[in-house]
Amino acid sequence: MTAPAAPVLNSAVSAAPALAEPDLRGHTVVALHPHPDDEAIFTGITLRRLADAGARVVLVMATGGELGGSRLPLRPGETVRQRRLAELEHAAELLGVARLVLLGRRDSGLPGGPDSTHARALAGAEPLALASRLAEIVDDEGAGTLLADDELGVYGHPDHRMAGVVGTIAAELTGADSYLATVDRNGLGPDGHLVHGAARAASVPFGREGAEIALTVAGDARHLAVKRAAILAHASQVDPAALPEHDFAAAYGREWFRRTGPATRPGVLDLL
Repeated sequence: MTAPAAPVLNSAVSAAPALAEPDLRGHTVVALHPHPDDEAIFTGITLRRLADAGARVVLVMATGGELGGSRLPLRPGETVRQRRLAELEHAAELLGVARLVLLGRRDSGLPGGPDSTHARALAGAEPLALASRLAEIVDDEGAGTLLADDELGVYGHPDHRMAGVVGTIAAELTGADSYLATVDRNGLGPDGHLVHGAARAASVPFGREGAEIALTVAGDARHLAVKRAAILAHASQVDPAALPEHDFAAAYGREWFRRTGPATRPGVLDLL
């Protein structure tokens, strides 16, 4: 898929200098996320830059985000899952995703809530079985790199934690380079990122200290514009007022990763 024309953002965003992309043709990266919109919020710049550099990007979505509700009216007969997956398809196209895979698990809801015990809740999945499915995708694609959440689940949500466990096991099974998404809790500003509200809703801490983070990926005006458009593609979840253009670069202009395993050489993300 090719990138759409980037929306025009104001000078606070467009001031970011243009970045030259490496040549990543021949590389495939598999990214696992628990809910539709996580791919754009936490790795949107990274996925778009990988695609722009020629890498094949495969997005694996664990759940349909069924418990996210909808801030917009649904069409007659439409479910939240259907709406969110339609939004996901649009966001994936904006981010340059070549293949979208749905694992079919169910949103687990907030920590300690009753939905976490649902038979198909992601939080209650058998990690090795789910990791084996993910490993099959990695092997079928010939992917050398796997992205997932870190072991703290970015902000402690049970589905994010499970995604971190599953991604780490799958990387061990396949030998893929593993990058684990997180956020720098001191690098987000006082309250400008969606993760602030998510962490408050779940009554959990979020992110890592800078010293715990191995890699930061930044974007220029093109990547920031596409990331913002991809987040807003999830219109059932995100109010445009929550993403003011003048503050967008400060809160969303960087993405953070930890590494696992013997990272003895630079991986694909290190080249961005």
